[in-house]
Amino acid sequence: MIGKKKVHVFDTDRDKKFLLEPYNDWSAAEGPPVHEDFAINAIDAETGPWPRFDCKGAFLHVHGRGDYCSAYTLDIDPGKKTAPMRHLYEPMFYGLEGHGSTIVDLPNGTRHSFEWGPKSLFTIPLNTPYQIFNGSGTERALVACTHDLPFTLNLYHDEGFIFENDFVFEQRLGDPKYYDGDGDFTPIKPGRHMWETTYVPDLTNFELHTWVERGAGGANIVFVLADGTMHAHVSEIPVARYKKGHRHGAGVHIWAVTGSGYSLLWYEADQDFLEVPWTHGWLYAPAEQQFHQHFNTSPDPARYLAISLGNRRYPLLKHKRDGIAGETDASIKEGGRQVEYEDQDPRIHKKWLEEMAKSGVAPDMAEYIDESALAS
Repeated sequence: MIGKKKVHVFDTDRDKKFLLEPYNDWSAAEGPPVHEDFAINAIDAETGPWPRFDCKGAFLHVHGRGDYCSAYTLDIDPGKKTAPMRHLYEPMFYGLEGHGSTIVDLPNGTRHSFEWGPKSLFTIPLNTPYQIFNGSGTERALVACTHDLPFTLNLYHDEGFIFENDFVFEQRLGDPKYYDGDGDFTPIKPGRHMWETTYVPDLTNFELHTWVERGAGGANIVFVLADGTMHAHVSEIPVARYKKGHRHGAGVHIWAVTGSGYSLLWYEADQDFLEVPWTHGWLYAPAEQQFHQHFNTSPDPARYLAISLGNRRYPLLKHKRDGIAGETDASIKEGGRQVEYEDQDPRIHKKWLEEMAKSGVAPDMAEYIDESALAS
């Protein structure tokens, strides 16, 4: 009848679905432990059986992961291997412990194999079959995977579509040399130079390029892996120095590679800093527009690996495109995202000097910071 309000009775399961998060529900039901914290030591994190991969594993849900990315580990027993796998999400693998190999089967029958160890970085072309092997008969192999499955599964909410799809992405298979650890360098400008490949045997000695704008003699390189949309870069902090504070969108997963130190995280209105200590194997992610700053307190250069969705080739997100265009290393006074040394909270440098005194390493920031002003 016209004008009469129809009353809907909720009497089916479909009607009752509300505010669903398919990725969180999926990971909770998969079997391995789910760890959630501001920062996680992935090497020490408990693992458990993961039937899908036929090995042990753990989900690593850091608080600043945002909506697009997350991480897990695969813990492969001595002499064992994962189940054959293919999927419609992009994986970025980082070697944590032990040594292994990976086999990638291309649709034309070509098979590529490469070996990895601690601090290796590799990916698999989208939806291409692969298998990971532990090369040791006595020690476990632990590899971390940072991925965009939260975005993919939340978008399609159908795991069959993601894990049982046979579509071939020919354009992503890449040059055969990419599976041998070789690649192609594309110069752009400091902070944006790109290395295209599929596999980096060792991040500890990979050539980096100076990024003066980020401060204190730091250097980096950006990776484009398997023509994907995931971003990865490695940055280095020289001995006895630290980088400038900056901020960006959520979801940038940071893995400590070499050295040791800590990072400070804060929002503009915060009175105190959140401190995250790190060495190889630690993972954390600054939250949306949360300032963060990285400090090297070790006697060696400190490198870290940052992984997120949206890269130099395929930004995907507006804040990524804006950052690449110039906001990343421009001062916040000029509308950018970076805190220049002269504008940072004086407590930041004082704390670092205290930490350096504890470490026994002589600080080397006088070229960039007026330390005499701090003493007054």
